[in-house]
Amino acid sequence: MTDLQTWVAPTYDGLADLLASAPAETWDAPSLCEKWQVRHVVAHVAMPVRLTPAQFGAEIAAAGGDFTVLSDTLAARDASLPLADQLEALRSPLLHAWQPPGGGAAGALSHAVIHSFDITVALDRPAVAPKEAVVAILDQLTAANGAWFGVDLTGVRLEASDTDWSWGHGDVVRADSGRLVALLSGRALPDGRALPRG
Repeated sequence: MTDLQTWVAPTYDGLADLLASAPAETWDAPSLCEKWQVRHVVAHVAMPVRLTPAQFGAEIAAAGGDFTVLSDTLAARDASLPLADQLEALRSPLLHAWQPPGGGAAGALSHAVIHSFDITVALDRPAVAPKEAVVAILDQLTAANGAWFGVDLTGVRLEASDTDWSWGHGDVVRADSGRLVALLSGRALPDGRALPRG
């Protein structure tokens, strides 16, 4: 089996390449993450580059132990960093090797892939994550039966239009694999489609 961590670096590097070649106003475009622009998503995923474990502990304590509050606070603060710094953070070997506490390589890859689609799907740009990585994340999300992000997969069949991946039985939801990742992650697509909440 492929080491899932090996797919993290090309995902972040691909995102950096995409954003480096995009107009500056792209950073202010909305992402699939509610209330977050592209710059906020990048600031969020690059958090491990800027925070030591001790600093993270202090920040989570200041947020009352609420990771959502912490994420919103740091994303709002760090989104204003120079774009060159943001791109450098995406390409950082530290980020490419990082694993979330208790999440291991699977958690690192899901973080990279899901947030990459928060940007590329919102911008209607091609995926930056390796295809094999995307399928691995689809398998992770469906193995959890939607529980990670509180989506209800009862009576739903998911079919990828760009690969032979499919899952489930029932009403067919067909989209490219990146949009399926976004749906399984509780996001609403730009066309308004969303999976029901559990």
